[in-house]
Amino acid sequence: MNVLLLGSGGREHAMAWKLSQSSLLSKLYVAPGNAGTEQIATNVSLNPMDFSAVDRYIRRNSINMLIVGPEAPLVAGIVDYFEESSKHKDLVVIGPPKAGALLEGSKDFAKAFMARHNIPTADYQTFKSGELKQAKAHLDKINPPYVIKADGLAAGKGVIITENRQKAESTLEDMLENSSLGEAGTKVVIEQFMDGIEVSSFVVTDGTAYKILPSAKDYKRAYDGDKGPNTGGMGAISPVPFVDAEFHEKTLNQIIIPTIKGLRKDNIPFNGFVFIGLIKVGSDPYVIEYNCRLGDPESEVILPLLKSDLLHLFDSLGSGLLSEYDLQIEDKTAATVMLTSGGYPGDYSKGKQINGLENTPKETEGIVFHAGTKTSRGKVVTAGGRVLACTGIGNGLEQALERSYKLAESISFSDKQYRKDIGQDVLVKVV
Repeated sequence: MNVLLLGSGGREHAMAWKLSQSSLLSKLYVAPGNAGTEQIATNVSLNPMDFSAVDRYIRRNSINMLIVGPEAPLVAGIVDYFEESSKHKDLVVIGPPKAGALLEGSKDFAKAFMARHNIPTADYQTFKSGELKQAKAHLDKINPPYVIKADGLAAGKGVIITENRQKAESTLEDMLENSSLGEAGTKVVIEQFMDGIEVSSFVVTDGTAYKILPSAKDYKRAYDGDKGPNTGGMGAISPVPFVDAEFHEKTLNQIIIPTIKGLRKDNIPFNGFVFIGLIKVGSDPYVIEYNCRLGDPESEVILPLLKSDLLHLFDSLGSGLLSEYDLQIEDKTAATVMLTSGGYPGDYSKGKQINGLENTPKETEGIVFHAGTKTSRGKVVTAGGRVLACTGIGNGLEQALERSYKLAESISFSDKQYRKDIGQDVLVKVV
């Protein structure tokens, strides 16, 4: 089977790494890829948002399966593009069409979906451009912290949580009046703050059948102690110690099953991942958000725990045989620490040579996944804010973290930075 995987981050390297182990695979192409995917696949200079260029490449290279890694092409309708084409009747596409991707592409759509299907989430109100006065007045009706979310995709910059009323009002002004986030912020959702601990659930579904992947917890803030600005993710662990049988059962019955039934009831087709961002309040799960693809850096801890063949899973998903697929998970723990460029998530330099990548351990103990890297004059150099995900695998969280940090320390580049406390909040609770 010839496979084209779209994307260039740590998620895509982790997917490519797992796909490359499949007995079903003939050729694997990654577009545009990075220095890590280059070692196990053929990188292709394609923009995932240029659907016609992707189309031409698929036809010229006899591609059997298209896997869409990032959210932007899904929200823009890449799946619909290929489903509506008469030239690609046998192409399997992994990812939801535009209607399903709206769960991530519009916060207002997702909240209305949850309300309609009685899926537990925070109370909310939506306001659009021209309703700034009403949005500010709504702040009087809720207790701080104030949670303000841009409706559309905003590259990780669309959620503001603040205790400060003035900051909340200026955020609303920036989005609704000054178009600080462009089209993404022309509508905002104001939510009631929920106090709890976050965890992510990952489901593969064809809209009827589903398989549940290991739970994960990621760390969004830039600095130790969950301080500093939000980032794309500074690390993650899987599985999550506090996801016990009771919480799992509640998540399944109150959230996962109602979500899949809701999609079917609303006639929304779905063929891919539902990433459910949850918060545990007391012993109960509530949905913070939906995503329509695998997470990053969660992929870097989930995929190493799959005992099953990922391409076989995707093939079952594409052929309508997901219900019969036997998904097997390793009885291990994984942790990843993200090495980032100095200054991230603000301004940072690129092109710094990376040293120590050759000192990698056995894959049963750890793997380095490339995120923002490229090859320049035969050397691997930095090419993004989040550079490498150092994933450790162990018999428990403590061992996985120890191996992850050992990897992180063995790699060097100028102005390298990383959090030193990934997993410590839950480690304290379980040791």
